[in-house]
Amino acid sequence: MSKEENDYPYLSHYQDRHDKRRWRFRRDGKTITIPGQPGEPKFEDAYQAAISGITQPRSKIIKHPNAGRPKTFGAAWKIVLKSAEWKRHSAATQAKNETLANVFLKTQIWEDDPTTWEDIKVEEMKRRHLKAILAEHSDTPHKAKHILTAIRKMITVALDEEWIEVDPSYKLNWRPEYVGWKAWTDEAMAKFENRWPVGTTPRLVYSLALWLGNRRGDVAGLRWDQRCTKIVHLDGEAKEIDGFMLRQGKTGKELFLPITPILAEVLDATERKGDTVLVTAYGEPFSPKSLTGRMADWTNSAEIGKGFTLHGLRKTLGKMLAEGGASTRQIMDTLGHDDIAHAELYSREAEQARLAADGMNKIVKLKRNG
Repeated sequence: MSKEENDYPYLSHYQDRHDKRRWRFRRDGKTITIPGQPGEPKFEDAYQAAISGITQPRSKIIKHPNAGRPKTFGAAWKIVLKSAEWKRHSAATQAKNETLANVFLKTQIWEDDPTTWEDIKVEEMKRRHLKAILAEHSDTPHKAKHILTAIRKMITVALDEEWIEVDPSYKLNWRPEYVGWKAWTDEAMAKFENRWPVGTTPRLVYSLALWLGNRRGDVAGLRWDQRCTKIVHLDGEAKEIDGFMLRQGKTGKELFLPITPILAEVLDATERKGDTVLVTAYGEPFSPKSLTGRMADWTNSAEIGKGFTLHGLRKTLGKMLAEGGASTRQIMDTLGHDDIAHAELYSREAEQARLAADGMNKIVKLKRNG
């Protein structure tokens, strides 16, 4: 027990997450926070009020909705929201980033103080603060990573505006274990197709996700009036190709995606019940989020192990394109990738497997001939 706890009955202390000593008064089942440190006027006044049984009302803080201290994280975030880079993001990406940024901005810094990071000057942030924030979200590592990304956007603004000279997040690594979306195996695909035959909604969702290779939002929003034909020159010959013309929700990219004979068979067996190709049992369009949940149910019904997801079908198409000998550019234009490095992952994986198999075959021939 500390000297202060001997001198002040019913008083005890604890360390907050910033390693600062804080005090509380406990008596008759009630706990009262005592601000400041022993000897300070506000501490002594609060302790005397507590020991006398007087409750001191805390002043109510009313913030103006447009108020913002200069050079704070709140001010930096407002600049982020006005930036050209921010405006290039899709509405879905903006909403996700803003939600995660607000998780940080609205976090109270001290347990008994209403001050949040939104009101703190960027120059006051230290590396230990960032590490503490990430540690609080250690049970959701990918969320922590995205929160750090949002904080770094604000720090970049502070650097650009010359509010600070040193980036407190410099070389602060936060790389949660991540294996990426898993491509479906031949066995998983066969099980799903056997459980859900052509003509069922699960098979239609599966086929659209696989043979168009796009994200869940684009699959959910696909409309019948996006189906069209284009004259395409293949092998020196002009051919009329049936396909879908769509604009990707995430990138805004316009893509013409040919309809394969396998997908055509599924579409031909689909009754048109609305403007969108996919409709629920109530005749309404699926939401992107609901498609993810329904696919989990459908794969479970097909007795497929966990990890085979709707987005995994997009990766499956990329893998099949690479294994079929498609160029990196062809993969990019089919999946709508802007980043060549992303598309090259498929090509490298396929090429590595082909080269390894070819190399081992040479060894087998050598041994047989030896």
